[in-house]
Amino acid sequence: MGRKALPMTAEIAPEQPLAPDLMNNLNALAEHQQAIMNKYGEGLPYERERIVHEARFYMAQSAEAMLEAGKRLIIIKENEPHGEFTKIVTERLGMAHRTANLIMKAALKYTSPGLQANSQTLASLGKTKLFELMTEDDEDLAALVEGGTIAGLTLDEVDRMSVRELKAKLRETRDSLEASRRLANEKDQKINELSENRLLNQHRPLGEEGIRQLREEIGLVGFDVKAMLMGRFREGLEKLHSHSGDITSHADYLAGLLNDIEFEINMLRSDFALPHHTPSETVPDWVKDDADAEDADFQLPEHLRGTGQDNGEEAVL
Repeated sequence: MGRKALPMTAEIAPEQPLAPDLMNNLNALAEHQQAIMNKYGEGLPYERERIVHEARFYMAQSAEAMLEAGKRLIIIKENEPHGEFTKIVTERLGMAHRTANLIMKAALKYTSPGLQANSQTLASLGKTKLFELMTEDDEDLAALVEGGTIAGLTLDEVDRMSVRELKAKLRETRDSLEASRRLANEKDQKINELSENRLLNQHRPLGEEGIRQLREEIGLVGFDVKAMLMGRFREGLEKLHSHSGDITSHADYLAGLLNDIEFEINMLRSDFALPHHTPSETVPDWVKDDADAEDADFQLPEHLRGTGQDNGEEAVL
């Protein structure tokens, strides 16, 4: 049999007294916290969740109270002369004229028919954020309350971020939107200019030089078409033809592609009444005209004049 384990006794260390300095600091901290609660918390004990909830509640009340004050300012402004309204705002209400204007604009904005049902939710964001959001469309603000976004931000994100962050994000979005609108306007203007120029050119005679340039452009397009047919298109046909018979014959498919191309060529030939074969005279009229003009201006050198060569006779040297 093995030995029995000897019983072990655990000794509890006696409670050590706190250092006098630490005790004094804790007492001072407790007294300071109690003084704060007596002054701002109606003497109730501190409970973080309750205080946070009350802070959010009173922040919303503050914004709502601001909107109510804005309504009263609007009433005063509509019933008092300009000078009297300014005097009431600055002397009796103790606020700057600019601040009064902001409050009235906020009241007009957030108590409008489109936002009145959502004003309480928006007011929970606080006064300063309401000021920052005043330039947004009513539809966008209503959508924000219903789960949408503004500047890519949800209502919860707007609530959590600081006023400075919200202001920077809104400015960034507005600048980006303005740049996009400016670019779109420039594109539209350029397209309109090109369209107008094209319409003008359609009704304007080209002249000999214009016809020459147009023929060159069409010739380049035709060259590109031939290069495509004899290059990539032919390579594709050869590669597909080399695998013919592995699974199925590709002859019908390839013939169909060529038939489509021939159909388009025949349509062009029919639309412009073009012959099926190039005429034997391949020199264009405008080339012959230039050649005739050059022949008319041509003169023999002086040492050959009078020798009969200009009449088709051989010169005697």
